[in-house]
Amino acid sequence: MPNQLSHFAIHADDVARASKFYGGVFGWKFQGFGGGPTNEFCMIQDAAGNRLDPLGAIQLRKFNTAPQPMIGFECSFSVADVDATARAVEAAGGKIVMQKSPIPSVGWVIKFLDTEGNLACAVQYDATAR
Repeated sequence: MPNQLSHFAIHADDVARASKFYGGVFGWKFQGFGGGPTNEFCMIQDAAGNRLDPLGAIQLRKFNTAPQPMIGFECSFSVADVDATARAVEAAGGKIVMQKSPIPSVGWVIKFLDTEGNLACAVQYDATAR
């Protein structure tokens, strides 16, 4: 389908550290691009080892060709339990920067910083949220 998100990249100073963080939070696995090492660029897989849809990667910040640091988009990840995810974020070394809040008629959201300083969101969809 045209104009649909097809890939996201999480920029990192330390790909191994970022992979450990996201593996701890979401249960993701990682594979070096083209089967290579995961220390510079790796593709994200789900807990079963399948590619994500949309595709996702964790990559060194050096792959940003812009003259300034990557600012990026705010990404939201769908989760089954936002409270459990918040605990996992902190256990994995991240920081909650917005506590669980309702998005009326949509669900519950938290915002967090990963170990690389990137802002991300976790959303538990729940139409009864108020």
